[in-house]
Amino acid sequence: MTAISDIYLAHGASGTAASMEPWTGALTQHGYPATPVQLPRGSAERAVSAYRAAVPRLAGAAIGGHSFGGRVASLLAAEERPAAVILLSFPLHPPGGADRWEQRTAHFGSISCPVLLLSGDRDPFARIELLRQAVDRLPDGELVVFPGQRHGLAPVREGALDLIAAFLDRVAQGSSAPS
Repeated sequence: MTAISDIYLAHGASGTAASMEPWTGALTQHGYPATPVQLPRGSAERAVSAYRAAVPRLAGAAIGGHSFGGRVASLLAAEERPAAVILLSFPLHPPGGADRWEQRTAHFGSISCPVLLLSGDRDPFARIELLRQAVDRLPDGELVVFPGQRHGLAPVREGALDLIAAFLDRVAQGSSAPS
């Protein structure tokens, strides 16, 4: 059984910690204490140390974020093991650069905790057929696709939050696979 002490969610490349407050506030209302994380601009690899500094006790925490923030969280999870990872609109590749998906997920095999990915089927940063292949690289990964959604999931936030809460409940009970 893995208790989730806290949730930390980081913003996308053009966002700020404040842009994650609708997500963290709603998760807190669902009974999961959640904190937005501010990341520096620049490469995801350079932002990992800032993300790590924001999480006092990684072993009991769920980490993740939207787009860039999720990529940074996944890189951190490949180095150290959090309780779980939540990736909102993971940036699998730049628009028009689908050939870079393998490079951006080379670390997925090193992530040993449960991972939930939520993505829109019209996201220009993640062709769904490639995202499914990337999820297969995760030892314990689950992908949920929202029809008609692009790179942001705000229009389906309530449904996404329900899925996140169910995922965290499963992780806390020691099973990440949906029943």
